[in-house]
Amino acid sequence: MKQTYDPDWRTKYASLVVTAGEAVKRIQPGHRVFIGSGCSEPQGLVRALTERAGELADVEIVQLLTLGDAPYAKKEYSDAFTINAFFIGATVREIIREGLGSYTPIFLSDIPRLFSSGKLPLHAALIQVSPPDSEGMCSFGVAVDIVKSAAENALTVIAQVNPNMPRTLGDAFINVYDVDALVASEEPIIEMPDLPATDVSRQIGEYVASLVDDGATIELGIGKIPHSVAQSLKGKRDLGIHTEMVTDALLDLIQSGAVTGAMKTLDRGKVTASFCFGTKRLYEFVDDNPMFSFHPTEYVNDVGLISRQKGMVAINTALQVDLTGQVCADSLGSEFYSGIGGQVDFNRGAARAENGKAIIALPSTAHDDKISRIVCTLTPGAGVVTTRGDVHYVVTEYGVAYLHGKSVQERALALVSVAHPKFRAELMEQAIKERYLRPELKDVEGKMMIGPKELRTSMLLNDGTQISFRAIHPTDEPRMRDLFYTLSRQTVYYRFMAELKSIPRSQVQNFVYIDHWNAVSIVATLPTASGEEIIAVGAYYVDKKTNRAEVAFTVADAWQKKGIGAFLMAHLATIGKRNGLKGFTAEVLPQNKPMQKVFFNSGLKVRTTPGEGVISFEMDF
Repeated sequence: MKQTYDPDWRTKYASLVVTAGEAVKRIQPGHRVFIGSGCSEPQGLVRALTERAGELADVEIVQLLTLGDAPYAKKEYSDAFTINAFFIGATVREIIREGLGSYTPIFLSDIPRLFSSGKLPLHAALIQVSPPDSEGMCSFGVAVDIVKSAAENALTVIAQVNPNMPRTLGDAFINVYDVDALVASEEPIIEMPDLPATDVSRQIGEYVASLVDDGATIELGIGKIPHSVAQSLKGKRDLGIHTEMVTDALLDLIQSGAVTGAMKTLDRGKVTASFCFGTKRLYEFVDDNPMFSFHPTEYVNDVGLISRQKGMVAINTALQVDLTGQVCADSLGSEFYSGIGGQVDFNRGAARAENGKAIIALPSTAHDDKISRIVCTLTPGAGVVTTRGDVHYVVTEYGVAYLHGKSVQERALALVSVAHPKFRAELMEQAIKERYLRPELKDVEGKMMIGPKELRTSMLLNDGTQISFRAIHPTDEPRMRDLFYTLSRQTVYYRFMAELKSIPRSQVQNFVYIDHWNAVSIVATLPTASGEEIIAVGAYYVDKKTNRAEVAFTVADAWQKKGIGAFLMAHLATIGKRNGLKGFTAEVLPQNKPMQKVFFNSGLKVRTTPGEGVISFEMDF
């Protein structure tokens, strides 16, 4: 790490320099003491404070999340120290589970106001900073977050001064004269490597990345899923970053060239963050790097500010999601596990942003596929972090469920379809029992599937309109009904060979609830303000006895004679060949000349047989 501080600081500020033991003597029984966050935990001061346990009583330790040792969080010290955590980490989880510590559920953006308003007054703050520079300014380094507010509002500030602490830039400084005691230290900064990706997290990462447009500004957390998302975003262009934490995975994304910040509405060209969870490689990169702008939580997590970032995408994780869309992220049943953190701040901010997206990502199961994380109702005692009214996208390794503005029935169907296949039938049964779904939907329990992403493609019309094609989704049932009611009487007659004034629900279900193997349905879509509009559908149904599939198409009248039917035919033929089919069959009315033209021009070997009122087609691949 290059030297960016005054090497003579100890001499210059000698009156403030004391040992750790001397510094913590300022803490008395009954005090409320804040301990610096995350990888910035001042471990020397923590050890010195713990050594005074025999002299202290009822000292409340206030912390966001400390990743180093927490020797004060032991049962034998419970008379001396009580934990009050805003986010529960592994080092204090057991003491809180035993009822000897407390968890304060709160939005991360609200914590600074607790300190500044006096609702949670702090007697002391134990923090870690970089050595002062020539102007006497110390950087909070890898943790600005709520540490800055704690230092500004505590009666006594004790700083562990460490040359290993990166000098991060932005609103990340404290004047040395605002510190009451300086304790020299050269111990390594705590490191937090990214968790290795898994096949499940990589698939989730791909689905999430598909929702992120070039030029978007992203927020990511830490863990296998955020790591995988970052890996999957490397092919994007001009991404921006406005996030609580910077990790090694984000560093990799930045170094890939995908991040420029050129399209950010605020802090253009800068990586805006609040703290680092990473390794020495990351710390060396952010040190005195003008690309980064570190700010306290009251800035980074401000919902109004986040919402001003055009194309803001918030990507957060969860422990459970129920079929109505309630998201649990801080507890396992009644057992508190982590915390609210910034999930709600960023979820709401991104949801309000122009072209923003709020995404909750989670594996479909836990404990080696023994437990479904998509549940009919949350585990008793589980808390709701993101409400059903706030949820937008839910992503698992089985696909993307879009819930915002959807009915409970639509939500339930979407979430069942992205649950692990082994739990879908059970979830359908439970949803019907709870009256989330209609009873007749029990007949589609085994067909709640999302088609593989390989079925996606697109075409460009002569007028420049881009049409997207994808596998049909269980939540497309209302869109399919909408398509039917836009069709002319002639188009309906050509497709169904009958005069229909309405489409039977069973017919729609035959299109929508399929296994994408024995039956394939592809829809052509256009983006709208409310999501997507289906303008065409093509499907085939396999006859296992002949290894051929019956094929059929429907194109909205306004979009006919533009080549969409021919494109669908070619796409379905490609899928059928890949699935080992011999070819297609079809029955067409003699007057349906456009459909006959599609088949004859398909490039397949076509045979026709006249029948009673229909022409039978047999086509070989």
